[in-house]
Amino acid sequence: MDPFKSGADAVFVLAGAIMVLAMHSGFAFLELGTVRKKNQVNALVKILVDFAVSTIAYFFIGYSLAYGVNFFSGAEVLAQKNGFELVKFFFLLTFAAAIPAIISGGVAERAKFNPQLIATFILVGFVYPFFEGMVWNQQYGFQAWLKALTGEEFHDFAGSIVVHAMGGWLALPAILLLGPRYGRYTKDGRVSAHPPSNIPFLALGAWVLTIGWFGFNVMSAQSIEKMSGLVAMNSLMAMVGGTLVACLMGKNDPGFTYNGPLAGLVAVCAGSDLMHPMGSLVVGGIAGGLFVVMFTLVQNKWKIDDVLGVWPLHGICGAFGGIAAGVFGLPALGGLGGVSLLAQVIGTLLGIAIALVGGFVVYGVLKATLGLRLTQEEEFDGADLSVHKITATPDRESTW
Repeated sequence: MDPFKSGADAVFVLAGAIMVLAMHSGFAFLELGTVRKKNQVNALVKILVDFAVSTIAYFFIGYSLAYGVNFFSGAEVLAQKNGFELVKFFFLLTFAAAIPAIISGGVAERAKFNPQLIATFILVGFVYPFFEGMVWNQQYGFQAWLKALTGEEFHDFAGSIVVHAMGGWLALPAILLLGPRYGRYTKDGRVSAHPPSNIPFLALGAWVLTIGWFGFNVMSAQSIEKMSGLVAMNSLMAMVGGTLVACLMGKNDPGFTYNGPLAGLVAVCAGSDLMHPMGSLVVGGIAGGLFVVMFTLVQNKWKIDDVLGVWPLHGICGAFGGIAAGVFGLPALGGLGGVSLLAQVIGTLLGIAIALVGGFVVYGVLKATLGLRLTQEEEFDGADLSVHKITATPDRESTW
């Protein structure tokens, strides 16, 4: 039965990898629909090239740093056990590549192309796998120390902190160092609206992300034997809770409504294998409301030009999800237990700290050396023409 089991596990994880890979098209279309027309091509190209750069960084550096596994051996060795280690790499790569995809939405419309690719390589090759190895591979003694201190390890089943909070809090330094888009905030304190260019594409991106998320969460078990329908049900309920609350609090605004399910899914990742579905509904609902409130504060009150709201969505809701797992995962609230609120708070704060330090160092050095943002003229023309020399909908065709 061993060959059958290893083959089934390989297919299971491969299916998850493909579903999460599809989520990257969701990132692309969510950004495409949110930015102005003159930056749509840039949104599409960034996500694809970031994924390619992430693959190289994670294959040669990041995966080995996090798990102590490298691929510098013959193909006959790599193919053992139906190549499970290879599809596991593919699956975890799609998680790692979500980091630059998240950041992309925050720095959209004014960031240079090549410096962002350099940042992608460093973050996916070094910063993200450092924390990933601590949480998911028992490295550096962090989990052992936390268990001795609190009685439980830091629990992050599908990456509320490891992936989403890390991505959101890494994006924040980049957003702050870049500064707002020209004309976004006037000298007299007014906020100039930059409405989404294409609501149908925004909705398409959100739908693709939502569907792929069930691979993101359920397949995090990484084996058929450990797969739990509870994870699927909790993901569903958190998605629904986030949608309804964001729609209500956002007063039917489509941007808030379509980010609502994403907020709920971000928050439920950490404890999706522990919570009761009703607890997940509450967690998703709180996350949906949290996104609406924080997005409004960030954009209108604090004047931080986070184009897609990636810090509120992934950073804030992700951090909330990590802590919420320590509350709604408890047996008293219908959860399975085996989790400590103190451990969740410590693990969440550590993830935020590593992301902030890493983000300020990487983007600070790039700003001081290569520069981070387009010139005012390039930004006025749009990244499509300035970087890619073509627009999404050319007004005329070439006669050559």
